[in-house]
Amino acid sequence: MSAGTGPITRPLAFVHGLGSIAYGIKDNGFSTFLLLYCNLVLGMDPRAVSLVLMLALVVDGVADPLIGYLSDRTHSRWGKRLPWLYAAPIPLAIFWAILWSLPTAPGFWELLGLAVAVRVLISACEVPSVALVPELTRDYDERTTLMRYRFLFGWGGGLLALYLAYNVFLSDSLLDEKGYRDYGLFGAVLMAGTVLVSALGQHRRIAVPSPPAQTPFRLSTAFSELRESFSHKAFLVLLAGGGLAYTSQGITFSLSNYLYLFVWRLPLTEWSISLKRIVVDWSTLRISLEPSVWIITAMKLYPVVLFLSVVVCFLTLGAMHKRWGKRDTAAVTALIGAVFWVLPFFLRWQGLWPHEGTSASTIPLFALFFLSNWFSVAAMISASSMVADVVEASEEKTGRRSEGAFFAGNMFMAKCATGLGIFATGMMLSFAGLPEKAKPGEVDPAVINTLSLTYAAVVSVFAVLIALVLRHFPITRADHEARLAALAAARVSLDGEGMHP
Repeated sequence: MSAGTGPITRPLAFVHGLGSIAYGIKDNGFSTFLLLYCNLVLGMDPRAVSLVLMLALVVDGVADPLIGYLSDRTHSRWGKRLPWLYAAPIPLAIFWAILWSLPTAPGFWELLGLAVAVRVLISACEVPSVALVPELTRDYDERTTLMRYRFLFGWGGGLLALYLAYNVFLSDSLLDEKGYRDYGLFGAVLMAGTVLVSALGQHRRIAVPSPPAQTPFRLSTAFSELRESFSHKAFLVLLAGGGLAYTSQGITFSLSNYLYLFVWRLPLTEWSISLKRIVVDWSTLRISLEPSVWIITAMKLYPVVLFLSVVVCFLTLGAMHKRWGKRDTAAVTALIGAVFWVLPFFLRWQGLWPHEGTSASTIPLFALFFLSNWFSVAAMISASSMVADVVEASEEKTGRRSEGAFFAGNMFMAKCATGLGIFATGMMLSFAGLPEKAKPGEVDPAVINTLSLTYAAVVSVFAVLIALVLRHFPITRADHEARLAALAAARVSLDGEGMHP
């Protein structure tokens, strides 16, 4: 069966989504831990680390469109994408493990080289993988199904790494150097394994010989065709909206541990649950129940809360798209998600929030974070599915299908914007006056208030702009279905002309 033939089955969607685990682990590591690791563990200046991470994202982002373009033009008996998915995972795992095993603070160029290597290799896995979405199906809703699975596994992989970081690798301290080394080794194995399993699971469906490119590869031609594709109005709207969204997300992810430690004091919150445990006396074969106490910490529970919100989004987004379409769903859910996210920050500013580090603070905080992540992820999945629909709109205009180029362009935007967000985080930390190697409970409250309020205000402004931009996306369900019919009719007409010269 050729790629794009037949309905999307649940096993196919499952194994396709599995490949995004590597991207989720990378995203979690770079956005949540790397700045903290380099700053507070290795002792590097946060501004220098932020600059390195931003430059690495920009270099990687420039490479992304070329990776997408080359994967579109890859000619092999296994098709366009599989050679990339088999070649990149092992080198990716090696560089990922090295990055988290640095014995001393690296130099500027050393850190930049490692960051670029990891990001380019993750692109060589992710771009060909996500470019399969419009190849596997042209159906408006099936593309959303594939994206739902990608986001479910991407978030699941990232949150699994986050959960293990908080509760296994870094359970004693977020500043444990050995814990970061173990975190890197675990991530390396899981990243390589899931990409390879995903490729093998899709092999029979997509291993169809790809035709050779109609024209030889030239860098000038590549950039000319990429420029033509990226000038499409619908794609420009997505780039603008996505740029705002990923900048905001980059700020949130890279600042998250600072917020948990210094603003919400999450490590201080824990709950005791009385249970009964089974005790066996093997000498008498007597079984008894003895009282036991199970301690649940906020840091253990938090990744679970986020993952449950992604699961709820996974289960509800299809119905949202059927009722409101992708564009309206993306715009509205982006705004709703931001409202729930910043609400506790503004309530805290007004003195209306319970004392941080207590159950009275953490429980409603987690409830609002659950709702926020539900809607925010819905906006992200919707926008990603919209990228797939641009493929046919561009094909109608240019006569070419450029799945890899469009998704690579989308990743280029996401990485540059995330890098800008991480860079902005370094500036916000400097602006607030948070000292290097700061410890929770020992920082001036005015510094913490400045940091949290600045962050909340920035996120609020970004959310409004995202909703306004996405409302201008021009492709609806009706537009897409009409375009598919027109393209099919044009192919029939060309076939007929070929048969009857």
